[in-house]
Amino acid sequence: MDKIIKLSLGLLVVILIAAVSVFSYQAYVEKAYRESLSGTWSYTCTITTDSPLSNVTLFIPVPADPYGNSPVVTGFSNRDIAGIPGDWQTTLYDTGKATMGKITTPEIASTPGTNAIRLLADLDSDMAIDTIDPFNNSALFRPVTELVRIPCAPGSADPGSPVCYHYVTQLYADYEAAPDASVSISASLIGRNTWRIFEPGSNEYRTAVSLQMSGAQQGWSTMSGTLTRGIGMYDTPRLTDS
Repeated sequence: MDKIIKLSLGLLVVILIAAVSVFSYQAYVEKAYRESLSGTWSYTCTITTDSPLSNVTLFIPVPADPYGNSPVVTGFSNRDIAGIPGDWQTTLYDTGKATMGKITTPEIASTPGTNAIRLLADLDSDMAIDTIDPFNNSALFRPVTELVRIPCAPGSADPGSPVCYHYVTQLYADYEAAPDASVSISASLIGRNTWRIFEPGSNEYRTAVSLQMSGAQQGWSTMSGTLTRGIGMYDTPRLTDS
């Protein structure tokens, strides 16, 4: 009987030690994840023309969530977007369906090749970014219409199980230009989370829109967009309330 009791007590001690070890490990993993977790946005917008444009007004889509919020919106409000020329007037305009950046300037000079006007911003997020469902919870170039799932690019080396889409959105352009003037406008956004649990980890989504126009413009045009979500690692701990 004593032997059975000793064996039972020994087994109980082993179970308790194992339980404490598992709990301690989980607590350490969650603590390391919470303390190292960082969300960042990388935004670019490029405007290139091979001929001068005059009396320019543009309404370009600014990436935002369905409620109109994103650090990029704040960046435009605070003029924290690098590369905005000094003679540009930039304001935010809420259409009710999307947030647009209104750009007005007397002229945009010819900017062929690498001399394109490029707006850049790397911005911090005050919370983890939803990289699994950005359509409903994160910043995109809105309004997003005709969202269709497509095969990801052949040979893509993106880690994880990325899912790819095509969509369209709208841009307004009003300017005078030569009949053969060629103007391209493109923009991209990467939302990324990074952390370190024993080794670095990350996940992200990417979206980009682009448009090529010819001659003078006065009206709305359709931009072609792509979205890739679910890039990277997702075996992260579920954070509990502090």
